[in-house]
Amino acid sequence: MKRAPDHQATEDKPKQKRDPVRTKARILNAATQEFSRHGLGGARVERITERAGANKRMLYYYFGGKELLFVAVLEKAYEDFGNAQRELHLDEFTPVEAMRRLMAFLWEYFLENPEFIRLLNSENLHQAKHLKRSTRVHELASHILSILGGVVRRGQAGDVFREDVDINQLYITVTGLGYFYLSNRYTLSTLLSMDMLNPEARRARIEHITEVVVAYLTARPT
Repeated sequence: MKRAPDHQATEDKPKQKRDPVRTKARILNAATQEFSRHGLGGARVERITERAGANKRMLYYYFGGKELLFVAVLEKAYEDFGNAQRELHLDEFTPVEAMRRLMAFLWEYFLENPEFIRLLNSENLHQAKHLKRSTRVHELASHILSILGGVVRRGQAGDVFREDVDINQLYITVTGLGYFYLSNRYTLSTLLSMDMLNPEARRARIEHITEVVVAYLTARPT
């Protein structure tokens, strides 16, 4: 049996098609790890492309450069955050139970996604100048706030939650109570002479912050 000529064997091989969706996803995932570990200033495009199995040309083609890639990473982080909350199906529970489940989710999400905290810390160092360039920031914020707002409105309609709730203030509280604890756990552990991440400390913290929020929502203003 005669062997096909080399050029014919090459032509017979199916050409590998580019998959822009997967390529962009790989770059985004690699960039998330790079930015969360090194911040915007310390991040290197070379490490991102190497981890993503891509090249600089593809990164610049899809995202326009390092800073715009950072914007895309922030957008993806907030999008994932909102999508995960929608999976809770909070409308299936009473308002108080829904709030307890939301608080537990936020606590676990920050614990299981430390890169989210690190990305936000990095952007705050830059005074949110990259997030301000996002064309999706208001859409993403609306989706996230609507989940919390939906729970509160149901509680108000059932005369369970107080009527004077400011959703923006409440969002800062429900996220900040866990975020501050975890983002400052090393300094707090030293200052308070305790291991902030041991199971008992973590359990006590989520119980405390949940009771604080529920007590506020169910209290009647004086």
